[in-house]
Amino acid sequence: CYMKSKTWILSLFTSVFLSCGVSDNSIELTDNSNLERIVEQMEGELSALNTEIVGLKNYHEFLLENRDSILANTKMDRYQFRNGKSTNRPGVDSDLSTILIMDKTPSYEEALQEIKLTNSLDSLFKAVKDKYDFVAQVYSNSSSYISRVYPAYDVEDLMINDVDVTTYNFYYEGNEENNPSRNFVWIPEAYVDPVGRGWILSIIQPVYDQDHLVTVLGIDITVNTIIDKFLSTDQENLIIATKTGDIVAASNSAIDALRFPPLKNHVYKETVQQDNFRISDYNLLNSKNLEVRKMADQMLLKDVPYFEFSEDYNLKSAKMIHFDLIDWVLIEVNPK
Repeated sequence: CYMKSKTWILSLFTSVFLSCGVSDNSIELTDNSNLERIVEQMEGELSALNTEIVGLKNYHEFLLENRDSILANTKMDRYQFRNGKSTNRPGVDSDLSTILIMDKTPSYEEALQEIKLTNSLDSLFKAVKDKYDFVAQVYSNSSSYISRVYPAYDVEDLMINDVDVTTYNFYYEGNEENNPSRNFVWIPEAYVDPVGRGWILSIIQPVYDQDHLVTVLGIDITVNTIIDKFLSTDQENLIIATKTGDIVAASNSAIDALRFPPLKNHVYKETVQQDNFRISDYNLLNSKNLEVRKMADQMLLKDVPYFEFSEDYNLKSAKMIHFDLIDWVLIEVNPK
């Protein structure tokens, strides 16, 4: 309804502009059909993950409800561990995740029982990963400090045992304080994945046993996939940004037009111990270009859907529409 009402308002603006003989540029700014098509395509594909992660939650709840019988009839030899890290390696067995038991776990023996209970999640994680070409990984991080990530990654090189996953956004955004509704949540900010897959976007889903947060499930997409799949094919100057100005993804031409540094696909080469965001380097409101900051102020803070540059010799105009699925906007920049 929001998008339809905005389209109706912009159509009204178009009629007024035409009757008053306004410039072609102003009329062009009211035509959002291309942006709407891109958003519709993205949301149509990404929204499928809403159903998938709720299905994972429902299955995890089934495991909790049938804990005793499952543990009594399940063998533990699916995984072997060395210093709290599963010994399987990437590419050896495509059915296995990588599991890390962190130093903060209250009981190593109880952690092994939790792993035994949840080992059947591997097949569901794999099914989701195989079903969607844009999914990078599927995982769970438990309140008992156990991490299960599919597909497997090189845990020896990328993670240390004293890491605390509860301090990462892909866990704490799902906790009671940040997500009292206990529903799935799309994390709007891009962040560097701690297991080496570069810039990541996540949908997460908490799993509760009554009032106890047991685990937070997650499905990740790489930013490069978003760029390649949705922003590069049209060869246009497109930017996905959060309402606070952080650039989530952008075509190379848009980054060049706004004179931001290249969006490198950073990958950790050493152990990560805290969230890593783009912060000010890729924030429209913090641009070194005064008119880009004016554009961001008008669009993001005042919700003005179009902007005409008056002082920048390289930029002509920009227009914006909102996403419904995630708290994002899509901006198209029109250079001179």
